[in-house]
Amino acid sequence: MYDFLLGGRDNYPVDRAACEELLEMAPSTRELALVNRAFLARAVRYLAEECGITQYIDHGSGLPTPPNVHQIVQEIHPRNTRVVYVDNDPIVHGHGKMMLEENTASTAVILQDMRDTNAVFRSDEVRRLIDLGKPVACLFVSVLHCLPEKDDPWKLVRDVARRLPPGSYMVISQLASDDEQLRSDITQFMHRITGGKWGEVRSLAEVNRFFDGLELVEAPAPCEVSLWRPAGDLGPRQRTKEWVEYGGVARVP
Repeated sequence: MYDFLLGGRDNYPVDRAACEELLEMAPSTRELALVNRAFLARAVRYLAEECGITQYIDHGSGLPTPPNVHQIVQEIHPRNTRVVYVDNDPIVHGHGKMMLEENTASTAVILQDMRDTNAVFRSDEVRRLIDLGKPVACLFVSVLHCLPEKDDPWKLVRDVARRLPPGSYMVISQLASDDEQLRSDITQFMHRITGGKWGEVRSLAEVNRFFDGLELVEAPAPCEVSLWRPAGDLGPRQRTKEWVEYGGVARVP
């Protein structure tokens, strides 16, 4: 569905039908996907250019969509970039391995559930590529809403941050709305079309909790992500905001 909303080709009729139904409920959804992808690119470029971060773990990376994390970072640090993509979807894993065939010395994709932090950090590829003695950026971009409250996504974020050295960064965004009825309607719809394999749209206050114990950068508080270091008036915007991608970038103290 996300690929379809971004204008990609790796989607099926059922995905397109679901997106059409979702767009009837929340017409700004296509713009929301574009806004979120632009946020990912700006955040990674900021971390690479201004913070000197060369190591990245992208949790729940999804299907490869240019510009990918490693492509952005390699423009700035062509020789010492290290990127590991994590996803539990075999299709994502297959596409990712094909994409990275010429970058295996510095990039990898692992087939793993991001909820299993031990398995991610103990994986051969993370141990091969990521030096935990140096700062790392961990990305949770438009993925935490895939986890229900019972999975405690806040604990997941804390567990990952705890494993990182000081001076590392967390990039976090998730679908959010302060309209309780809309949250309920979209959450129920997504559960129906995924057979219960989804999480929930959260309130802004619930997303704020992901940043507890972290030091927000470039913004005094989490925000609708098009407002985080906006790329002028030419960047994508949502015409209406029934729900938003809400989050930010934070430093691990």
